[in-house]
Amino acid sequence: MEVSVRVEDVVKRYKLYQNPSEKLLDLLLPKSYGEAFYALRGVSFEALKGDVIGFIGVNGSGKSTLSNIIAGIIPPTMGAVEVEGKSALIAVQSGLNNALTGRENIELKCLMLGFDKQQIQQLEPEIIEFADLGKFIDQPVKSYSSGMKSRLGFAISVMIDPDVLIIDEALSVGDKAFAQKCLNKMNEFKEKGKTIFFVSHSVGQMKEFCEKALWLEFGEVKEYGPIEEVMPKYEAFLEDYKSMSKKEQKAFRDRGAKLQENYGKIEIS
Repeated sequence: MEVSVRVEDVVKRYKLYQNPSEKLLDLLLPKSYGEAFYALRGVSFEALKGDVIGFIGVNGSGKSTLSNIIAGIIPPTMGAVEVEGKSALIAVQSGLNNALTGRENIELKCLMLGFDKQQIQQLEPEIIEFADLGKFIDQPVKSYSSGMKSRLGFAISVMIDPDVLIIDEALSVGDKAFAQKCLNKMNEFKEKGKTIFFVSHSVGQMKEFCEKALWLEFGEVKEYGPIEEVMPKYEAFLEDYKSMSKKEQKAFRDRGAKLQENYGKIEIS
């Protein structure tokens, strides 16, 4: 089948600063300031058209960073990402302007995506109906709950009919009825052969919806393959992790953080 997303040796480095002046010095002076942190380290994989891939891993493993890179929101530090067609990221508050109303956010987002006024007029009622925010659609987004923001973001993203859909914890907030409505819409996309990336802490949702799993650990790909092969290994890891003492869990996280700090000295410098 045809490849829709190709990720090759992607590295994402951030700089951690102790204070704002250190960040300014790093920009102005030749001497490097701040501590390098590698959120992603040499990530490579391919997604085919019609793939539904779950990103799994504990907090800080790089799932959201990878989602944002595939969506084109942030660039990789090194490596390449190729996406066939239009992509859309659905995450809580993603791309929403808190000072604008829900309706104004719909119009702004659609304009940014290249839709003309006539197309926006046709899409707007469908987006508003899907979001089901009632009178809040004409209230500033800053007054919305996290669940309401997620509803609006999801409605905008699915109604623009992207080729690649990236869903980052957008179903973790709000009511179960809306989550099911979203899953039904995602199943429609699945039947159309669109590529979907799904980030969720819900193992149940992953098993129900995804066909493949990409397991990230401290910014690296630990496993990638069919969900029925990868998920049992990840669940076994979670059981082991939960059985650790707080001291052991901290030691595990600290080892990972050291790997992410030292990666550039070994691989890139």
